[in-house]
Amino acid sequence: MLADIKRQRQPIEELYILGDVIAATSESTNVIQRIRSPHANETVSQVCQGRWEEQLLILHGLGRTGEPTELIERYEIEMVKTLWDTIPQEMVEWVRLAQSATAKQPLDFGFFELDCLLIHGSSVGVSDELTPNTPAIQMLDRLMRMDANILFCGHSGLTFQYEIQQGSVTSSITTLDQATLPKATFVKPRQVIGAGNVGRIPGRATYTLYSLNTNQIEFKTVRYGSGGGFQANQQDGKSFKALN
Repeated sequence: MLADIKRQRQPIEELYILGDVIAATSESTNVIQRIRSPHANETVSQVCQGRWEEQLLILHGLGRTGEPTELIERYEIEMVKTLWDTIPQEMVEWVRLAQSATAKQPLDFGFFELDCLLIHGSSVGVSDELTPNTPAIQMLDRLMRMDANILFCGHSGLTFQYEIQQGSVTSSITTLDQATLPKATFVKPRQVIGAGNVGRIPGRATYTLYSLNTNQIEFKTVRYGSGGGFQANQQDGKSFKALN
């Protein structure tokens, strides 16, 4: 992926990794070392917290809850031991204190750049998974919580472009005493972008290029390993949803 980035005609100004830089595998140590020590003339990666990082911190008593229940429920107790044994204490400290190769502060929950929110899951949490099949009203809720026009997410591992077209949402509040009159809210066009994934599918990496000047989204796919190489762009899905 990094090699493909260097091949682009326009230089890359910022590189964001939307969480899950680790997993319960021995390769995680090499990945973190690569992020911490970028090569010469290479963009420093900005990293936000993913689900695996959150569960690792919980496992070491450094998270917001006491037990890694989500990890246990999804992968069973054996995965908890594997994660504990695989990630050395030094790497746990990096997850706790570094948001980039040069910073020394907790991993950011996400990044807000201009009108773009870059995050692992969504504005609700790192485990919130957005896909092309997510209902439009749910997508809009995740966008409006942070007043973002474009939300880039990584939890699903998919590359997709989900556009909410212009429309309106009618809402009302009902309490035990009374119900308010329905209120219409104008909705301007917004987007949710699946940023892709490196490592979930062996031999295949996907990532997203975004131009601030033109708002252009471009999905890239790279094959690695035996028979690897660069290939044509690939997109898992483009959805248009209208609210009314």
